[in-house]
Amino acid sequence: MAVIDDVRALGAELERSYRVYVRGRLKFRVKQIVYVAFSLDESVMGFAFPKEERAALVGSEPHRFHLPSASEMRFNWVEADLAALDATEARELVVDAWRMVVPQKLSRAYDLAHPDGPG
Repeated sequence: MAVIDDVRALGAELERSYRVYVRGRLKFRVKQIVYVAFSLDESVMGFAFPKEERAALVGSEPHRFHLPSASEMRFNWVEADLAALDATEARELVVDAWRMVVPQKLSRAYDLAHPDGPG
């Protein structure tokens, strides 16, 4: 079972990433683009995810993943129940979301520095 503390430090350590609180909710951004956000009660993690792949993700594991609210469907976004993820998987989702908003050279540099993943 993952908790917000499993990914809080990672989000702050990723290059160009920074932590903000918006209306009490923790979010991670690169420039002005939010790539990870948590619900107020910290039980749900929303993250950047390709629109064209999210229906397959949600359909394959609806007990873990769900579509964002109707107002957020226009974004590359999906949500997960943190309790349904393990800590390693939650960290991998954060890194994959971060990859969507940074230049490829940063993503490649991360892979070289972390050959075994975010672990």
